[in-house]
Formats: sequence, structure tokens, C-alpha cells
Amino acid sequence: MQFLLAFSFFALGAIVASFVGVLVERLYTGQGFLSGRSRCNACNTPLTPLALVPVISYVALQGRAHCCGARLPLRAPLTEALLGVLFVGAYADLGLSFALLYFLISLSALLGLVLYDLSHQILPPSLLIIFIAASVAMRYALSPSLATFSSSCITAALIALALALIHFFSRGRAMGFADAPLAFGLALLAGPTALTGFVFSFWIGAGIGIGLLFTRPRGSRMGVEVPFAPFLAAGFLLAYFTQWNLFAFIAIP
Repeated sequence: MQFLLAFSFFALGAIVASFVGVLVERLYTGQGFLSGRSRCNACNTPLTPLALVPVISYVALQGRAHCCGARLPLRAPLTEALLGVLFVGAYADLGLSFALLYFLISLSALLGLVLYDLSHQILPPSLLIIFIAASVAMRYALSPSLATFSSSCITAALIALALALIHFFSRGRAMGFADAPLAFGLALLAGPTALTGFVFSFWIGAGIGIGLLFTRPRGSRMGVEVPFAPFLAAGFLLAYFTQWNLFAFIAIP
């Protein structure tokens, strides 16, 4: 029974990720994401239902479009598998509860934010509002008292303020202002490990940034612009699921 539930949550996560991918591609383009058939990005041929099965279609087609043989982007199956795994992890941690529902909504919106930021280096307000609202609801559902919930909100607000100040003093060169409210929602998700997630985000960002600097073309003097939202998401989720707490000596509910 547990295996069946876990598999169901993985499948649900993969399906949601596939939908989120379509939403991100069509957001603010005038295209409806609830209507209109998906098409091959290479030849514009409408995709058959068998080509739209998350993860499985990519494997079965060996990474190439059935209609024209064009190579399919690896991002789609990776994000589908990733969200599927996160859904299973969320279920394993929270069980069948309202907190789980809010967490799944948060994860789905977060995936959309990360994918959009990677493509456009901006966070869409609509997804950001959904993410923050679901994160607040999740933390409230998990808090044993109003005082605990308030403490979590204060910690999240301080983390968001820190990022807002970085944005202000760097004049937007270090990160976008929208990273601050994103961090607020992520800190609420992480709860007691929020500060650890904050530190992890910068460690991951620094590691990736240094790697990109070393791999840029020789002789290039241009800076490397990297969206920070993926690092924030990775850091806070890593802290949440591992429950590593670098600040265990500080009591954060």
C-alpha cells in the first residue's frame, strides 16, 4: 500500500511538472495553457498523447521527437522526475494531511518560478503569490501554536530583508528584488532549518558561480549572469529534507 501511494505521488509530481513546463512556456505570451495542443518545438507538429507521458515518453523515444527526429531537451524529463521525487519526499514527511497539500502546491509553484527564472531571469508575480500563500498555509498548518507560527514568520521576514538589502546596496547587480519574497516563502517551508537553507543557498550559488567563471571562454572579460532563484530553492529544500541545522544552538520553532 505504501509503495502504491509513493508511486502515485511520483506520477502526480511528474504530471504536474509536465503541466508546469507548458505553463512556463506560454506564460505572458498570449497563449492559453489550458487549451491548445502541445506541439513539437522543432517542426510544430501536434504531439500525440503517447509523446506526452512524463519521463516515459522521453526514454521510449530515446530523446528524439517521433515526428521529425529532432533531439528533445533533457530539461523536461529531469524536472518531471525531480518533482516526482520531491512529491514522494513530501508525502513521506507529512503523510496525508492539509500540510502536504499546501506543500505540494508550493513545490509546483516553485518549479514554475525556477524554470521561468532560468529562461527569463525574472520571477512572475502570479506564481510568486501562489507560492508564498501556499507556504504560509503550510507553516501555519504545521505550527503547534500561534507563537510558533509568528516566530517562523519573523525569521522568514529577516531572511527576506537580508536579501532585499543585498539587492538595494548592490543596485540590483547581485540579485533581483523578487528573490526576497521568494526567500520569505522558502524560509517558511524550511521552518526550523530556515537559516541553514539560507546559508546553503549561498554556498551552492558560490560553487556554481565559480565553476561558470572557470568554464567561460578564455579571454572573455564579461561577467556571468546567473539567476539566484534556483540556488535559493536548492538550498532551502536541501535543508528541509535533510533536516541539517547549522544553527542548532539557536532555538527556531
